[in-house]
Amino acid sequence: MQRVYLDNAATTAIRPEVVDEMANVMKNVYGNPSSTHVFGREAKALIELSRKNIAQRLNVTSAEIYFTSCGTESNNTIIRSCVNDLDVTRIITTDLEHKCVLESVKDLEKREKVDVIRLNILKDGNIDYDQLEELIKDQSKKTLVSLMHANNEIGNLTDVKHIAKICQENNTLFHTDTVQTVGHYDLDLKDLGVDFASCSAHKIHGPKGAGFLYAKKATHIKPLISGGGQERGLRSGTENVYGIVGLSKSLDLALDELDAHISHIKEIKQYTIDQLKEAIPGVAFNGLSEDLEKSLYALLSIKLPFHDSLIGFELELAGIAVSQGSACSSGAAKVSLVMSTLYTDEEIDQMTPLRVSFSYETTKEDIDILISTLKKIAAKHQLQNA
Repeated sequence: MQRVYLDNAATTAIRPEVVDEMANVMKNVYGNPSSTHVFGREAKALIELSRKNIAQRLNVTSAEIYFTSCGTESNNTIIRSCVNDLDVTRIITTDLEHKCVLESVKDLEKREKVDVIRLNILKDGNIDYDQLEELIKDQSKKTLVSLMHANNEIGNLTDVKHIAKICQENNTLFHTDTVQTVGHYDLDLKDLGVDFASCSAHKIHGPKGAGFLYAKKATHIKPLISGGGQERGLRSGTENVYGIVGLSKSLDLALDELDAHISHIKEIKQYTIDQLKEAIPGVAFNGLSEDLEKSLYALLSIKLPFHDSLIGFELELAGIAVSQGSACSSGAAKVSLVMSTLYTDEEIDQMTPLRVSFSYETTKEDIDILISTLKKIAAKHQLQNA
Protein backbone atom coordinates (compact mmCIF):
# COMPACT_ATOMS: atom_id res chain seq x y z
CA MET A 1 0.00 0.00 0.00
CA GLN A 2 1.30 3.42 -0.97
CA ARG A 3 1.75 5.80 1.95
CA VAL A 4 0.79 9.47 1.59
CA TYR A 5 2.02 12.03 4.10
CA LEU A 6 -0.13 15.18 4.31
CA ASP A 7 0.51 16.31 7.88
CA ASN A 8 3.46 18.65 7.43
CA ALA A 9 2.02 21.24 9.82
CA ALA A 10 2.58 18.66 12.58
CA THR A 11 6.12 17.81 11.51
CA THR A 12 8.19 17.48 8.36
CA ALA A 13 10.59 14.84 7.08
CA ILE A 14 14.17 15.83 7.87
CA ARG A 15 16.14 16.64 4.73
CA PRO A 16 19.08 14.39 3.79
CA GLU A 17 21.39 17.42 3.62
CA VAL A 18 20.49 18.26 7.22
CA VAL A 19 21.08 14.66 8.34
CA ASP A 20 24.53 14.72 6.70
CA GLU A 21 25.45 18.02 8.36
CA MET A 22 24.32 16.78 11.77
CA ALA A 23 26.03 13.39 11.38
CA ASN A 24 29.32 15.12 10.63
CA VAL A 25 29.03 17.12 13.86
CA MET A 26 28.04 14.02 15.87
CA LYS A 27 31.10 12.15 14.64
CA ASN A 28 33.70 14.89 14.77
CA VAL A 29 32.67 17.67 17.18
CA TYR A 30 31.86 16.12 20.54
CA GLY A 31 33.32 18.60 23.03
CA ASN A 32 31.20 20.40 25.63
CA PRO A 33 30.69 23.97 24.34
CA SER A 34 31.35 25.29 27.85
CA SER A 35 34.80 23.68 28.01
CA THR A 36 37.74 26.01 27.38
CA HIS A 37 39.94 23.46 25.59
CA VAL A 38 40.02 23.05 21.81
CA PHE A 39 37.28 20.40 21.73
CA GLY A 40 34.90 22.71 23.57
CA ARG A 41 35.88 25.74 21.49
CA GLU A 42 35.13 23.84 18.28
CA ALA A 43 31.62 23.05 19.50
CA LYS A 44 31.06 26.60 20.74
CA ALA A 45 32.19 27.98 17.38
CA LEU A 46 29.56 25.92 15.55
CA ILE A 47 26.83 27.25 17.85
CA GLU A 48 27.88 30.85 17.31
CA LEU A 49 28.21 30.42 13.55
CA SER A 50 24.68 28.98 13.48
CA ARG A 51 23.39 31.84 15.62
CA LYS A 52 25.01 34.41 13.35
CA ASN A 53 23.61 32.73 10.23
CA ILE A 54 20.04 32.56 11.59
CA ALA A 55 20.22 36.18 12.78
CA GLN A 56 21.38 37.35 9.36
CA ARG A 57 18.61 35.42 7.59
CA LEU A 58 16.00 37.10 9.80
CA ASN A 59 17.69 40.54 9.80
CA VAL A 60 18.30 40.72 13.54
CA THR A 61 21.45 40.66 15.68
CA SER A 62 23.08 37.48 16.98
CA ALA A 63 22.50 38.74 20.54
CA GLU A 64 18.74 38.52 19.93
CA ILE A 65 18.67 34.79 19.06
CA TYR A 66 18.53 32.21 21.87
CA PHE A 67 18.53 28.49 21.14
CA THR A 68 15.86 26.32 22.79
CA SER A 69 14.46 22.81 22.35
CA CYS A 70 11.28 23.79 20.48
CA GLY A 71 8.52 26.34 19.93
CA THR A 72 6.76 25.32 23.13
CA GLU A 73 9.80 26.13 25.26
CA SER A 74 10.36 29.38 23.38
CA ASN A 75 6.77 30.54 23.84
CA ASN A 76 6.71 29.54 27.51
CA THR A 77 9.96 31.37 28.23
CA ILE A 78 8.73 34.54 26.56
CA ILE A 79 5.25 34.66 28.07
CA ARG A 80 6.20 33.64 31.60
CA SER A 81 9.17 36.01 31.76
CA CYS A 82 7.07 38.93 30.56
CA VAL A 83 4.76 38.39 33.53
CA ASN A 84 7.28 37.27 36.15
CA ASP A 85 10.13 39.63 35.26
CA LEU A 86 8.91 42.46 33.02
CA ASP A 87 5.92 43.59 35.12
CA VAL A 88 3.25 42.57 32.60
CA THR A 89 -0.12 42.41 34.37
CA ARG A 90 -2.39 42.02 31.33
CA ILE A 91 -2.24 39.66 28.34
CA ILE A 92 -4.29 40.12 25.18
CA THR A 93 -4.59 36.91 23.17
CA THR A 94 -7.22 34.60 21.57
CA ASP A 95 -8.68 31.13 21.93
CA LEU A 96 -7.11 30.22 18.58
CA GLU A 97 -3.50 30.16 19.78
CA HIS A 98 -1.30 27.09 19.98
CA LYS A 99 -1.87 25.01 23.10
CA CYS A 100 1.51 25.97 24.59
CA VAL A 101 0.40 29.61 24.58
CA LEU A 102 -3.13 28.84 25.75
CA GLU A 103 -1.93 26.73 28.67
CA SER A 104 0.81 29.16 29.72
CA VAL A 105 -1.63 32.06 29.75
CA LYS A 106 -4.26 29.98 31.56
CA ASP A 107 -1.73 29.00 34.23
CA LEU A 108 -0.66 32.62 34.81
CA GLU A 109 -4.30 33.68 34.95
CA LYS A 110 -5.09 30.94 37.47
CA ARG A 111 -2.23 32.05 39.70
CA GLU A 112 -3.78 35.56 39.64
CA LYS A 113 -0.61 37.02 38.23
CA VAL A 114 -2.24 38.49 35.16
CA ASP A 115 -5.55 39.62 33.70
CA VAL A 116 -6.33 37.93 30.38
CA ILE A 117 -8.44 39.39 27.58
CA ARG A 118 -9.33 37.00 24.78
CA LEU A 119 -10.20 38.81 21.56
CA ASN A 120 -13.41 38.31 19.64
CA ILE A 121 -13.00 36.00 16.66
CA LEU A 122 -14.88 36.83 13.49
CA LYS A 123 -16.66 34.15 11.46
CA ASP A 124 -13.80 34.02 8.95
CA GLY A 125 -11.38 33.17 11.75
CA ASN A 126 -9.72 36.57 11.87
CA ILE A 127 -9.29 38.55 15.05
CA ASP A 128 -11.28 41.73 15.65
CA TYR A 129 -8.56 44.28 14.83
CA ASP A 130 -10.72 47.23 15.93
CA GLN A 131 -11.22 45.67 19.35
CA LEU A 132 -7.50 44.94 19.63
CA GLU A 133 -6.57 48.53 18.80
CA GLU A 134 -8.97 49.92 21.40
CA LEU A 135 -7.62 47.57 24.06
CA ILE A 136 -4.00 48.44 23.30
CA LYS A 137 -4.73 52.15 23.68
CA ASP A 138 -5.67 51.52 27.29
CA GLN A 139 -2.28 51.84 29.00
CA SER A 140 -3.49 51.50 32.60
CA LYS A 141 -1.67 48.13 32.81
CA LYS A 142 1.61 46.87 31.38
CA THR A 143 0.42 44.66 28.53
CA LEU A 144 1.67 41.78 26.40
CA VAL A 145 -0.12 40.96 23.15
CA SER A 146 0.40 37.33 22.12
CA LEU A 147 -0.96 36.38 18.67
CA MET A 148 0.32 33.71 16.32
CA HIS A 149 1.49 34.68 12.83
CA ALA A 150 -0.32 31.80 11.11
CA ASN A 151 -2.95 29.67 12.76
CA ASN A 152 -1.83 26.05 12.90
CA GLU A 153 -5.34 24.63 12.30
CA ILE A 154 -7.05 26.92 9.81
CA GLY A 155 -4.01 28.75 8.42
CA ASN A 156 -5.26 32.36 8.75
CA LEU A 157 -2.40 34.86 8.56
CA THR A 158 -2.27 37.65 11.13
CA ASP A 159 -1.13 41.15 10.14
CA VAL A 160 1.72 41.17 12.65
CA LYS A 161 3.39 44.26 11.17
CA HIS A 162 0.23 46.31 11.67
CA ILE A 163 -0.20 45.02 15.23
CA ALA A 164 3.47 45.64 16.06
CA LYS A 165 3.15 49.27 14.95
CA ILE A 166 0.14 49.83 17.22
CA CYS A 167 1.95 48.13 20.10
CA GLN A 168 5.04 50.26 19.64
CA GLU A 169 2.94 53.44 19.64
CA ASN A 170 1.32 52.40 22.92
CA ASN A 171 4.27 50.99 24.90
CA THR A 172 2.93 47.43 24.61
CA LEU A 173 4.99 44.27 24.21
CA PHE A 174 4.16 42.02 21.24
CA HIS A 175 4.89 38.28 21.01
CA THR A 176 4.06 36.29 17.89
CA ASP A 177 4.34 32.54 17.53
CA THR A 178 6.07 32.14 14.14
CA VAL A 179 6.54 28.36 14.30
CA GLN A 180 4.39 27.84 11.19
CA THR A 181 5.92 30.72 9.19
CA VAL A 182 9.69 30.82 9.80
CA GLY A 183 11.22 29.17 6.74
CA HIS A 184 7.91 29.35 4.87
CA TYR A 185 8.16 33.09 4.31
CA ASP A 186 11.16 35.40 3.98
CA LEU A 187 10.62 37.02 7.38
CA ASP A 188 12.41 40.21 8.37
CA LEU A 189 11.82 40.34 12.13
CA LYS A 190 13.32 43.81 12.43
CA ASP A 191 10.98 45.17 9.77
CA LEU A 192 7.99 43.37 11.30
CA GLY A 193 8.71 45.20 14.54
CA VAL A 194 7.78 42.37 16.93
CA ASP A 195 9.40 42.08 20.37
CA PHE A 196 9.39 38.29 20.52
CA ALA A 197 9.10 35.36 18.08
CA SER A 198 9.66 31.59 18.10
CA CYS A 199 10.78 28.79 15.78
CA SER A 200 10.96 24.99 15.78
CA ALA A 201 13.33 23.22 13.39
CA HIS A 202 11.13 20.19 12.75
CA LYS A 203 8.53 22.35 10.98
CA ILE A 204 11.06 23.19 8.24
CA HIS A 205 12.58 19.77 7.53
CA GLY A 206 15.04 20.05 10.41
CA PRO A 207 15.55 17.96 13.56
CA LYS A 208 13.15 17.62 16.47
CA GLY A 209 14.49 19.01 19.74
CA ALA A 210 15.92 22.24 18.31
CA GLY A 211 14.41 25.69 18.08
CA PHE A 212 15.05 29.30 18.98
CA LEU A 213 13.38 32.33 20.39
CA TYR A 214 13.91 35.88 19.22
CA ALA A 215 13.87 38.59 21.87
CA LYS A 216 14.47 42.20 20.90
CA LYS A 217 17.58 43.42 22.66
CA ALA A 218 15.85 45.94 24.93
CA THR A 219 13.32 43.47 26.39
CA HIS A 220 15.64 41.77 28.94
CA ILE A 221 13.62 38.60 29.55
CA LYS A 222 14.84 36.16 32.19
CA PRO A 223 15.36 32.36 32.18
CA LEU A 224 12.84 29.71 33.17
CA ILE A 225 15.51 27.55 34.84
CA SER A 226 18.84 28.22 36.55
CA GLY A 227 22.10 26.39 35.96
CA GLY A 228 25.37 26.92 34.17
CA GLY A 229 24.28 30.10 32.44
CA GLN A 230 24.42 28.89 28.84
CA GLU A 231 22.75 30.93 26.07
CA ARG A 232 23.94 34.13 27.73
CA GLY A 233 22.14 33.21 30.91
CA LEU A 234 18.71 32.63 29.35
CA ARG A 235 18.76 28.84 28.94
CA SER A 236 21.01 26.79 31.17
CA GLY A 237 21.98 23.28 30.15
CA THR A 238 24.51 21.80 27.76
CA GLU A 239 23.67 22.92 24.26
CA ASN A 240 22.31 20.58 21.58
CA VAL A 241 25.16 21.32 19.18
CA TYR A 242 24.19 19.04 16.30
CA GLY A 243 20.52 20.06 16.65
CA ILE A 244 21.46 23.73 16.43
CA VAL A 245 23.60 23.07 13.35
CA GLY A 246 20.69 21.14 11.82
CA LEU A 247 18.32 24.01 12.56
CA SER A 248 20.61 26.49 10.84
CA LYS A 249 21.07 24.21 7.82
CA SER A 250 17.33 23.55 7.47
CA LEU A 251 16.58 27.29 7.56
CA ASP A 252 19.23 27.93 4.90
CA LEU A 253 17.78 25.28 2.60
CA ALA A 254 14.21 26.50 3.15
CA LEU A 255 15.04 30.12 2.35
CA ASP A 256 17.45 29.37 -0.51
CA GLU A 257 14.73 27.35 -2.27
CA LEU A 258 11.80 29.42 -1.02
CA ASP A 259 10.48 30.76 -4.33
CA ALA A 260 10.42 27.31 -5.94
CA HIS A 261 8.78 25.76 -2.88
CA ILE A 262 6.10 28.45 -2.66
CA SER A 263 5.26 28.08 -6.34
CA HIS A 264 5.03 24.29 -6.11
CA ILE A 265 3.06 24.14 -2.87
CA LYS A 266 0.58 26.83 -3.97
CA GLU A 267 -0.06 24.84 -7.14
CA ILE A 268 -0.64 21.71 -5.04
CA LYS A 269 -2.98 23.55 -2.67
CA GLN A 270 -5.05 25.02 -5.50
CA TYR A 271 -5.20 21.60 -7.17
CA THR A 272 -6.49 20.10 -3.92
CA ILE A 273 -9.17 22.79 -3.61
CA ASP A 274 -10.31 22.30 -7.21
CA GLN A 275 -10.39 18.50 -6.97
CA LEU A 276 -12.29 18.57 -3.66
CA LYS A 277 -14.97 20.87 -5.07
CA GLU A 278 -15.41 18.61 -8.06
CA ALA A 279 -15.47 15.35 -6.06
CA ILE A 280 -17.52 16.30 -2.98
CA PRO A 281 -20.59 18.55 -3.39
CA GLY A 282 -21.00 20.88 -0.42
CA VAL A 283 -17.36 20.81 0.66
CA ALA A 284 -16.17 24.09 2.19
CA PHE A 285 -13.09 25.44 3.95
CA ASN A 286 -12.49 26.72 7.47
CA GLY A 287 -11.43 30.29 8.08
CA LEU A 288 -9.63 31.84 5.11
CA SER A 289 -7.91 28.58 4.25
CA GLU A 290 -9.11 28.62 0.63
CA ASP A 291 -7.41 32.00 0.02
CA LEU A 292 -3.80 31.38 -0.97
CA GLU A 293 -2.73 34.91 -0.05
CA LYS A 294 -4.57 35.38 3.24
CA SER A 295 -3.77 31.96 4.68
CA LEU A 296 -0.70 29.79 5.11
CA TYR A 297 -0.05 28.43 1.62
CA ALA A 298 1.16 25.08 2.97
CA LEU A 299 -2.08 24.30 4.86
CA LEU A 300 -5.66 23.64 3.83
CA SER A 301 -8.41 23.31 6.44
CA ILE A 302 -11.32 21.38 4.93
CA LYS A 303 -14.93 21.31 6.13
CA LEU A 304 -16.55 18.12 4.87
CA PRO A 305 -20.38 18.26 4.63
CA PHE A 306 -20.97 15.26 6.91
CA HIS A 307 -20.00 14.21 10.42
CA ASP A 308 -17.46 11.40 10.71
CA SER A 309 -15.46 11.23 13.94
CA LEU A 310 -13.46 8.24 12.65
CA ILE A 311 -12.33 9.78 9.38
CA GLY A 312 -8.71 10.00 10.53
CA PHE A 313 -8.63 6.23 11.06
CA GLU A 314 -10.39 5.59 7.74
CA LEU A 315 -7.78 7.64 5.91
CA GLU A 316 -4.97 5.95 7.81
CA LEU A 317 -6.28 2.55 6.72
CA ALA A 318 -5.88 3.83 3.18
CA GLY A 319 -2.27 4.85 3.93
CA ILE A 320 -2.99 8.58 4.20
CA ALA A 321 -1.70 10.68 7.09
CA VAL A 322 -3.69 13.85 7.82
CA SER A 323 -4.92 15.63 10.94
CA GLN A 324 -8.29 16.76 12.28
CA GLY A 325 -6.65 19.53 14.30
CA SER A 326 -3.27 20.50 15.72
CA ALA A 327 -0.85 17.68 16.49
CA CYS A 328 -0.98 18.57 20.19
CA SER A 329 -4.69 17.82 20.42
CA SER A 330 -5.22 15.28 17.63
CA GLY A 331 -5.62 12.45 20.13
CA ALA A 332 -8.49 14.18 21.91
CA ALA A 333 -12.01 12.84 21.51
CA LYS A 334 -13.66 16.24 21.63
CA VAL A 335 -13.58 18.90 18.95
CA SER A 336 -10.69 21.37 19.07
CA LEU A 337 -11.02 24.76 20.72
CA VAL A 338 -10.46 26.41 17.35
CA MET A 339 -13.43 24.65 15.79
CA SER A 340 -15.67 25.25 18.82
CA THR A 341 -14.76 28.94 18.64
CA LEU A 342 -15.69 29.21 14.96
CA TYR A 343 -18.83 27.05 14.94
CA THR A 344 -21.90 26.29 17.04
CA ASP A 345 -22.48 22.79 18.42
CA GLU A 346 -25.19 22.26 15.80
CA GLU A 347 -22.83 23.23 12.98
CA ILE A 348 -20.10 20.97 14.35
CA ASP A 349 -22.51 18.01 14.41
CA GLN A 350 -23.05 18.43 10.67
CA MET A 351 -19.45 18.68 9.48
CA THR A 352 -16.00 17.10 9.75
CA PRO A 353 -12.85 19.24 9.89
CA LEU A 354 -9.75 17.94 8.17
CA ARG A 355 -6.34 19.60 8.09
CA VAL A 356 -4.18 18.79 5.09
CA SER A 357 -0.70 20.29 5.02
CA PHE A 358 1.82 20.14 2.20
CA SER A 359 5.57 20.29 1.61
CA TYR A 360 7.88 20.64 -1.37
CA GLU A 361 7.72 16.83 -1.62
CA THR A 362 3.93 16.63 -2.00
CA THR A 363 2.76 15.53 -5.45
CA LYS A 364 -0.50 15.68 -7.36
CA GLU A 365 -0.53 11.89 -7.22
CA ASP A 366 -0.64 12.16 -3.42
CA ILE A 367 -3.64 14.45 -3.71
CA ASP A 368 -5.36 12.13 -6.19
CA ILE A 369 -5.14 9.31 -3.64
CA LEU A 370 -6.60 11.56 -0.95
CA ILE A 371 -9.47 12.74 -3.16
CA SER A 372 -10.31 9.23 -4.30
CA THR A 373 -10.49 8.02 -0.69
CA LEU A 374 -12.53 11.01 0.52
CA LYS A 375 -14.92 10.54 -2.38
CA LYS A 376 -15.60 6.96 -1.26
CA ILE A 377 -16.13 8.08 2.34
CA ALA A 378 -18.50 10.83 1.23
CA ALA A 379 -20.47 8.37 -0.94
CA LYS A 380 -20.88 6.08 2.07
CA HIS A 381 -22.39 8.93 4.09
CA GLN A 382 -24.72 9.87 1.21
CA LEU A 383 -26.03 6.28 1.14
CA GLN A 384 -26.56 6.30 4.91
CA ASN A 385 -28.52 9.54 4.72
CA ALA A 386 -30.55 8.56 1.65
